[in-house]
Amino acid sequence: MNAHCQDADQSHLLLEQVQAALTNAAPVQITAGNSKHFFGRPASGIPLDTRGHCGIVSYDPSELVITARAGTPLAEIESALAAAGQILPFEPPDFSGTATIGGTVAAGLSGPRRPWAGSVRDYVLGCRVITGQGKHLRFGGQVIKNVAGYDVSRLMSGSLGCLGLITEVSLKVLPKPRTILTLRLDIGRLEALRVFPEWGRQPLPITAAAHDENTVLLRLEGGEGSVRDARQKLGGQETSSDFWAALRDHRLPFFADPRPLWRLSVSSHRSPLNLPGASIVDWGGAQIWLKSSAPADEIRQLARTAGGHASCFTPGIDDSPLMPLPAALLRIHQQVKAQLDPRGIFNPGRMYADI
Repeated sequence: MNAHCQDADQSHLLLEQVQAALTNAAPVQITAGNSKHFFGRPASGIPLDTRGHCGIVSYDPSELVITARAGTPLAEIESALAAAGQILPFEPPDFSGTATIGGTVAAGLSGPRRPWAGSVRDYVLGCRVITGQGKHLRFGGQVIKNVAGYDVSRLMSGSLGCLGLITEVSLKVLPKPRTILTLRLDIGRLEALRVFPEWGRQPLPITAAAHDENTVLLRLEGGEGSVRDARQKLGGQETSSDFWAALRDHRLPFFADPRPLWRLSVSSHRSPLNLPGASIVDWGGAQIWLKSSAPADEIRQLARTAGGHASCFTPGIDDSPLMPLPAALLRIHQQVKAQLDPRGIFNPGRMYADI
């Protein structure tokens, strides 16, 4: 067990800190494992560490639901699931090995399985949140069919802590696939972007598809028979499935390139080819990791042309690491912020300077 997790309910202490911040009109900076400190803009305010509020609250493998306090290490969650032959389907990145489940939900980042299994938001059933009014509220529930407050729970995913302090989260989980196999095929980038959509229209058990330099990597998961049949149909060579965790956590040699790291989320049918730097294609063409020193405006224009957007994962490169929002959408974000955090004490400016 992580040294910081002593299976303790410290929600009352967190609530007291938030209420004191409201009294003193002092913003707070929500912290935990800091595994994603580089994501978004620098936060300011009094540090509010959630790691002491940790532990798995409930987990019944037969119900496919796990509930844990926000400071619980992601590794502890995944270990408990693995012991029961289950997984978090959205394959969240850890990066540093210190990620917590609260930070995982707040960041809203998903791994290579995302296009086939869904995102973090899709698996959030409910959560408890300390709001900017100094109240500790519960949204959603612990069963898949419960829809009361469901949208509010999902809203916390990807909010980077700007809307409130997540103290507890309930997540849907799934059984681990019985058979897992990774194939390597010698296919160029142009051909890869052509065949990815074709494979997607076929009943193939693909759960990850990437292109690394001149090689396609495919992960097949499912029953032994379906994986075997797909293996025979697709050809290629079997290789280690460790590639996907290394890609997810940015541990491939590609990520050691000193140039800034950009993430382009684009249409899988319109992935840009003339990129100003080195790149890895993920999500069957819908996500591109780009190492480039090109200006931010140039990279973002490429992403827009391909029907998507670009975010910078290297701190200090751009004042708005996340893609700037259109005026109408920014107003909606500001209105939501005003409802849940009217005093603006939670992670001010972490997502955007005006939120």
